[in-house]
Amino acid sequence: MSSTPSSVNQSAGIGHEPTAAAQEPVLSVRHLRVEFPTRHGTLVALDDVSFDIAPGEVLGVVGESGAGKSMTGNAVIRLLELPGRIAAGEVHLSGKRIDDLPEEQFVPLRGRHIGMIFQDPLTSLNPLFSIGDQLVETIRAHLPMSEREAREEALRLLREVGIPAPESRLDSYPHQFSGGMRQRVVIALALAARPEFIIADEPTTALDVSVQAQILALLKRLCADHGTAVMLVTHDMGVIAETADRVAVMYAGRLIEIGPVDEVVRNPQHPYTKGLMASIPGIARRLERLYQIEGAMPRLAAIPPGCAFNPRCPHAQQRCRDERPDLMPAGGSRAACWLHDPVDPLPPRLDLEGQEVSHVR
Repeated sequence: MSSTPSSVNQSAGIGHEPTAAAQEPVLSVRHLRVEFPTRHGTLVALDDVSFDIAPGEVLGVVGESGAGKSMTGNAVIRLLELPGRIAAGEVHLSGKRIDDLPEEQFVPLRGRHIGMIFQDPLTSLNPLFSIGDQLVETIRAHLPMSEREAREEALRLLREVGIPAPESRLDSYPHQFSGGMRQRVVIALALAARPEFIIADEPTTALDVSVQAQILALLKRLCADHGTAVMLVTHDMGVIAETADRVAVMYAGRLIEIGPVDEVVRNPQHPYTKGLMASIPGIARRLERLYQIEGAMPRLAAIPPGCAFNPRCPHAQQRCRDERPDLMPAGGSRAACWLHDPVDPLPPRLDLEGQEVSHVR
């Protein structure tokens, strides 16, 4: 018999910040593992990933390409490319386990209970149908509304997402909208069935910077107004800082730091997170070159033992190469790093002159 999300949370020993724990989570992911069987062995794309998202909360999931961000969202919504499969773990939506549902029972969850916002709005909109037709069809597929009621709801959604003169734009086609307006329509489609949870996978990457800010502010406001939980997938720590309530940092398919966004941005605890923050340009920082984390994300077939980040880490020691750390309290967040082991922390690294190696700033 499967455990409830709360009981799994206790048994997993994974702490959460008060903002997430104060309410029953909309989404609860526990020990998620995704594998890809190949002729040369099994590749592990996600390994022991656990997190919660509360109603109205935006959880930012960040990391380099190949870290497992989009894979996590695809696993939750069960859109993994074959031969990928969920090999272990549980996914609960509003207290109900959904990862083990038969496909015919899971399909109706998409759209009605789980919305999706993709990176390129053109891939989400059918160029052969008007915006109004697509909204009305989506609304009627999930909600008991007549054609007239659905059209009125479509107009309301377009107003809510900031489409000017929605009455005249309802019969327009996707190619007649700008990129920013198309993304607003996609957000309206994601909200059309009033889902509890939305996955936003790099929703602003294809947009101008000024339009990005508008779309992110709109998404955050709408989800707070509707109480919708959001998983915001991005490689941009600046987007996370502006939009998310909490942030989960991923590396090589593993969760390596999670906490309130202010804590993680201002005082990152994992060396990888420190490197991500140090690589962001700032107005007050005058540098000839931005900081760059040495090396590259490991291939799935060559993830090193111990901490997967150890070949690139300036603080790596033998324990980091031998043992994989779990998430543990670190500052105001939790980090999977032996530097923060309360029982046996790593000794400071010394340079050739005997000076302690400083943390990345």
